[in-house]
Amino acid sequence: MQAMRKNLIAATLRDGGRVLLAGAPGTGKSSTAAALAAELAEASVRVACLGCDPGSPAFGVPGAVCLGEWRAGGWALVDLEPVCSLDPARFRLPLIQAVSRVLERAPRAALLIDPPGAVRGVAGAELLTALAAASRADLVVLLERRGSTVELEQEIAALTVPVLRLPASAQAHCPSKRARALRRTELWDAYLTAGAIESPVDIERLAVVGTPPPADAPGGWPGRQIALIRGRDCVGFGEIAAAEGRRLVARVRGTPDGASTLLIRDARRARDGLLGTAKALPRGGPAVVATEPPSAGASDERGTEASADLRIGPFTATLVNGVFGDPLLRVRLPQGGRTLLFDLGETNRLGARVAHQVTDVFITHAHVDHIGGFMWLLRSRIGEFSACRLYGPPGLAANVSGLVNGVHWDRAGEGAPRFEVTELHEDGRALGFTVKAGEIGARATEERRARGGTLLDEPPLRVRAIMLDHRTPVLAFALESAGEANVLQDRLARFDVPAGPWLARLKHEVAAGRWNTAIELPDGSERSVTSLADALIVMRPSTKIVYATDLADTAENRRKLTEFARGADALFCESTFREAEAEKAERTGHLTTRACGEMAVAAGVERLVPFHFSRRYESDREAVYRELQAVCRRTLVPSPGTRR
Repeated sequence: MQAMRKNLIAATLRDGGRVLLAGAPGTGKSSTAAALAAELAEASVRVACLGCDPGSPAFGVPGAVCLGEWRAGGWALVDLEPVCSLDPARFRLPLIQAVSRVLERAPRAALLIDPPGAVRGVAGAELLTALAAASRADLVVLLERRGSTVELEQEIAALTVPVLRLPASAQAHCPSKRARALRRTELWDAYLTAGAIESPVDIERLAVVGTPPPADAPGGWPGRQIALIRGRDCVGFGEIAAAEGRRLVARVRGTPDGASTLLIRDARRARDGLLGTAKALPRGGPAVVATEPPSAGASDERGTEASADLRIGPFTATLVNGVFGDPLLRVRLPQGGRTLLFDLGETNRLGARVAHQVTDVFITHAHVDHIGGFMWLLRSRIGEFSACRLYGPPGLAANVSGLVNGVHWDRAGEGAPRFEVTELHEDGRALGFTVKAGEIGARATEERRARGGTLLDEPPLRVRAIMLDHRTPVLAFALESAGEANVLQDRLARFDVPAGPWLARLKHEVAAGRWNTAIELPDGSERSVTSLADALIVMRPSTKIVYATDLADTAENRRKLTEFARGADALFCESTFREAEAEKAERTGHLTTRACGEMAVAAGVERLVPFHFSRRYESDREAVYRELQAVCRRTLVPSPGTRR
């Protein structure tokens, strides 16, 4: 019976027919197509394959429907139609339209159709029936695993073409998510390397179709797949390398001159270099997850705006004193309750327990509203605590020493607080000092080069700084995390080795990019980081948060901060004055709403979190946000009385 079914498939193809291979992921559709092609090639039958899975193509180019012809033992790409997405379930209609266009141009040959592995729900039902119709299949071959349940029985029964059921090969398997990402990226890089050139793209002159990111969020454009279309024909296929306002620079294969339309959807190269699906960028303001908030925008009994927590990647960030109070950004890390502080304004809202969790404090400059909360930290660190690390501009060690030495420490003994202070100087030197309660002055400890402004580098965490001008040196900081490695618990449960400390080491080595390192497992065996990561790990995208406050609106400050904040997930930036008071802003070395918004747009940040508003606007805060949103629609605007 099995041989008869295979003979029927071969006979259909020899007659120039079309065979649609269906089945769940990991049932061997692509392998079966290759085996059938190799067998028919031995009989001098011309065989082609239509690859309809843009996310996990067996050959050709990801993000497209590809037509290949069997030559010299493999599929040679002969035609493609871009979809600019890896998600066939979401973009079912564009996929079917692409299939129809490729088949209009296809040469006469026996044809195998290799569809996506979507076999569930509405998406699976629509794809199966639509592909069978669009490809004009003569036969559907359903590959099934023994004991598995077919969820599309009604749709299969309704097909108007014969259906053959075959058992899936025992060797067929579904590659890991990471393995699929690596494979599709390899194919995409090979396609671009074989002839892509950098080309300017002016989207003001093109009809932009598909699901483009918001025009005012240039950070959402780089890395995205695009297709340039003239009439009905694709004349260029590639990816965006950079975005400046409405002008793009793209790496494109083809001859895009004369294109009238730009197609863009959600296929995008991530910061780790892998081609995947872009995170959704909502329109009209960024989506931020806030936890345990009071009513956003509400005020406490002292008239200070209440704070709310913002979840940004693995970080939880809180403007402790809201947008009108002293600058103080608290960032909680996912590991062990660790906390970082950016500036040290008023700390009445924070308890001693928070101070005990603080490992690093980043001070922009020593004006009182940015360092006045140091006495809270000092008092809370009395006891057997490790040294707290502080980072800031030149002179910070003397500032800290002066505050510490203003207290009488005769009874502190071994519990006297200690601080390790690092000053970043304009020439790139990082000078280290130790300040200990009870000892006069700051003791110099080290001098090093802060390459790229790096002050803290503890994979997967890094903090960099640049120096700006506020009529005094002031630092802006960037907190960056590498892509976060998460262990898939369902796979670990099926793994032969029990959980243990080796998992923490695996995640550490993944974060450091040491893929060839051997990990010793509890059973005494060793496996490479690469093989373990493929089996157990999924990566979350990297995250970048930039914090900048108290800077003058100068051309040099704009240039430096725009480059520094490029592509940040969130930019916390001062917006002290409304535009009508630009003269006062210039005199005091602060930013206006317009300057703040323009820098956020130029940097292409995904969200702007403005703060450090002048208290003169407390009764009309909405006017401040209106001015900001008029320039940058990616401005986060808290909604009074709502929970986020």
